[in-house]
Amino acid sequence: MSDTETANRLPTAEEEARFWGLVEAAWQRLGPEAAALRRALLTRDPAADDDSASALDTWRDAFLDQLGQLCADLSSPDLTDLDRVVERKLYDIDRADVHAVIDGSDDGFLYGRGHVVALGREFYEAVRADPTRAVPDGHLQGICYLFAHLHDQRFGDWPRTGSGISRESFSNPAGWAEQ
Repeated sequence: MSDTETANRLPTAEEEARFWGLVEAAWQRLGPEAAALRRALLTRDPAADDDSASALDTWRDAFLDQLGQLCADLSSPDLTDLDRVVERKLYDIDRADVHAVIDGSDDGFLYGRGHVVALGREFYEAVRADPTRAVPDGHLQGICYLFAHLHDQRFGDWPRTGSGISRESFSNPAGWAEQ
């Protein structure tokens, strides 16, 4: 595809399904304890004062390692497609109402959104529909650029997603329209 053909390119349904499938497969490799903690975060009472944010801290690196292993042999186009998906997911929840729950500086808010994405499709969709479902102080930096880093390691450059957006915090004008 030429640059013109990929300008403002959205992820396809197949690319999104592959991304979410890889996220789930990485978590499944970690076993029932990690699964139970993810379920507890999804079903918790957002108004309750609990220590949910740190529940998965010990699993972050293992999750990212598993996800990286699952993607180790992917092609440049495949890694680019996955990077485009994570970029779009981070962008779509770059919103003032989500920030009100997650909080954080530019980087802190990005990593908080990474936490939302890393917890999987069900958690992501719950937060997207109701930002109070997000976990204050949750963060997972590594997923924000995982596929870009893998692409760089294997092919010597960052993928060109052609999306025309940025995953960086406060870059989605629609999410900050009332500010």
